[in-house]
Amino acid sequence: MSGVVDRTDTAVADGDTVVDMADVTFGYGDTVAVEEVSLSVEAGEFLGILGPNGSGKTTLLHLMIGLKQPDAGTVELFGEPTDAFGEGERIGYVAQRATDRGDAMPISVRETVLMGRFPHAGHGRIGSEDRAAVDRALDRVGIAALADRPIDQLSGGQRQRTFIARALAAEADLLALDEPTVGVDVDSRTAFYDMLDELNSEGMTIVLIEHDVDILTTHVDTVACLNRRLYHHGDTTSFLESDAIEAAYGRRSGIVDHHG
Repeated sequence: MSGVVDRTDTAVADGDTVVDMADVTFGYGDTVAVEEVSLSVEAGEFLGILGPNGSGKTTLLHLMIGLKQPDAGTVELFGEPTDAFGEGERIGYVAQRATDRGDAMPISVRETVLMGRFPHAGHGRIGSEDRAAVDRALDRVGIAALADRPIDQLSGGQRQRTFIARALAAEADLLALDEPTVGVDVDSRTAFYDMLDELNSEGMTIVLIEHDVDILTTHVDTVACLNRRLYHHGDTTSFLESDAIEAAYGRRSGIVDHHG
């Protein structure tokens, strides 16, 4: 497929388990953030995490990708316990408010995306293969024309595409996004989700946190509805037919929060 980073040599295949969580609990001191959560993410899945503010969504995502270790229960990434997982380049993580961080990065779009190639660079040297991977990634997310622009001169949506391109250049198998469209205008948000749909259709496994239930259920395959504990984990149809929203939020109104 033109412009797509070659992923045929990766170890993950359809049907493989990318993330496996069993009875996971995590707290900050005496405050429990995530309680007895069990879920799995299969290769090629598009999972959306939904819940009210303070419900443990970001904590759950951090546990899933090994940024935090559970107080109880187990988490495995690609079949290995997260505390022993040593292939961080397989995870493309874009943190909450990542678009704000470009102001502190006086480097170009191309240089930012090139960071994704560092784990692959032979003897620490960037070569022609690495630069070609960067070019493919930039083209894939539609920002090739911005390659030489300083990242602090980009819009929020363009910065998000830059970080996605960095993950593609790294040949990540899992894309983890924490509220990726906060501060992004409606048109850019629509285009961004269209891009995620295309990446997912090509085999990228995606896990994201999103407040807007309409956007979420339009694009993802599976929903995890959380408020400390898991109220629903299943396909979008069963989620919409369930009472998980009322259970997690306490009411149906006010569940869409475009301002994070």
